[in-house]
Amino acid sequence: QVQLVESGGGLVQPGGSLKLTCAASGFAFSTYAMSWVRQVPGKGLEWVSGLSSDGGTTSYADSVKGRFTVTRDNFKNMVYLQMNNLKFEDTAVYYCNVHARGSPFWGQGTQVTVPS
Repeated sequence: QVQLVESGGGLVQPGGSLKLTCAASGFAFSTYAMSWVRQVPGKGLEWVSGLSSDGGTTSYADSVKGRFTVTRDNFKNMVYLQMNNLKFEDTAVYYCNVHARGSPFWGQGTQVTVPS
């Protein structure tokens, strides 16, 4: 079955950096676009970044543009989110996401906390 496992979150001071990793399995990874989304408790999901199947096309929410970089390794079935210059408002649970077999899938998420 489709499985996504996020890791790399943690507590980081404002201005710091983190690199999130998503390990994917159970589907033809190299043929699917991938996304990162995030959720603050009590709020809805916010799309953060997207990446085409070959990694050649990326897109970002305005709130993270210029600070976050999304990449993928189709040999390892991994997606990465490099987050620099982190801000308090980046605090959230981050999920990688794929629409496969007609349905959306998310992992368990990884918590990123940036204290104010």
